[in-house]
Amino acid sequence: MSKEIIRSIKGTQDILPDKSNRWQALESTIHKTASKYGYKEIRTPAFERTELFSRSVGEETDIVSKEMYSWIDQGGEKLTLKPELTASVARAYIQHNLGGLRPVNKLYYIDALFRRERPQKGRYRQFHQFGVEAFGSEHPEVDAEVIALALSIFNSIGLDELQLKLNSIGSPQCRKDYRDAIREFLKPHFSNLSETSQKRFNNNPLRILDTKVPQEISILEDAPNISNYWTDDDKVHFEELLTYLDYINIDYKLTPRLVRGLDYYTRTTFEITSSKLGAQDAICGGGRYDGLVESLGGKPTPGIGFAAGMERILLAMNKDSSKNSQVQIYIVGIGQSVQSAIIKLAEDLRRINIATEFDVIRRSLKAQLREANKIGAKYALLIGDQELKSKSVELKNLSSGDQEKVELNKIIEHMNSLSY
Repeated sequence: MSKEIIRSIKGTQDILPDKSNRWQALESTIHKTASKYGYKEIRTPAFERTELFSRSVGEETDIVSKEMYSWIDQGGEKLTLKPELTASVARAYIQHNLGGLRPVNKLYYIDALFRRERPQKGRYRQFHQFGVEAFGSEHPEVDAEVIALALSIFNSIGLDELQLKLNSIGSPQCRKDYRDAIREFLKPHFSNLSETSQKRFNNNPLRILDTKVPQEISILEDAPNISNYWTDDDKVHFEELLTYLDYINIDYKLTPRLVRGLDYYTRTTFEITSSKLGAQDAICGGGRYDGLVESLGGKPTPGIGFAAGMERILLAMNKDSSKNSQVQIYIVGIGQSVQSAIIKLAEDLRRINIATEFDVIRRSLKAQLREANKIGAKYALLIGDQELKSKSVELKNLSSGDQEKVELNKIIEHMNSLSY
């Protein structure tokens, strides 16, 4: 009796070798670009105390109330798999006194996160994000830098049809006044709001502005704009940011309904979208959170950052943008007596950083050449008994079909001189 196959859990995915090269290309671009901007990588644990997220993200949010994977461990401690990364990075910033080491800390991350939400295209229960967090500056030049960094990554991986949506949600007092204004505006329409928006009405009315319900979108068309509640400092901060973006030729669309529902967010808020993703078009969201560090027990510290979903970015990426194989040489062996020579040659090539593969199941010449083409190798080295006797190998360019004889003791020097 055969045993039942164990399959992956709903909402998770296996990233198989034929897809992992695209992930590696994206990750490599993130590392290189973040480093170019002076951001350093930070890695935080897979799980944290549940309180970290209930205090930072908020008890009333869907993430905390419905989506987190939480449990009580054997020591009675409430723990949660990370549903987002900003809170973890802020916790590490406070715990390790990074603010005492440097006045400005520019950090980036690539990590897996966990939320129990309904799986759909590009959205999983275990998913991956990259992002940056910059702590220590209240000035708009760092806002411009963070936005430029995000767009630089997306441009480097060949994403197009991008749009930067931009707004300011002002100071804490501005937000308080605006929340009151939104409640006042929505009171006559309360019975026409969805159950979700009715729940948000008292606790978090700004989140109603994110609604995707057509009837509510129609109602909100006449809602007051948050810009009417900005302080003079809020206005100056935003106008400076727009000036900097103009200087570095970054286009933007002012989006008055673009807000963040959590209390620690302040001033700049932005989103980057791609029309290639259809209705759910956001690939990156960010904003300033000058109240976050203080809300978690740290000293008052301004901050700004963004997070981007990697699965959704890969959906929008050109499928050919990371197609190039790492395999540069495939050694084709003819006959069993050449295996020792093949193993040595492969190691010699790898030691000079030339990616090399060879057949390990002793297939025919034709099958080996077919495999070399299938995996995208640039060259094939053919070695058989005759080649060993003559101390030479046949080198075949798999793109052009050109073939040449190279002395065995000069093959490393020859291969090192070729362009890949």
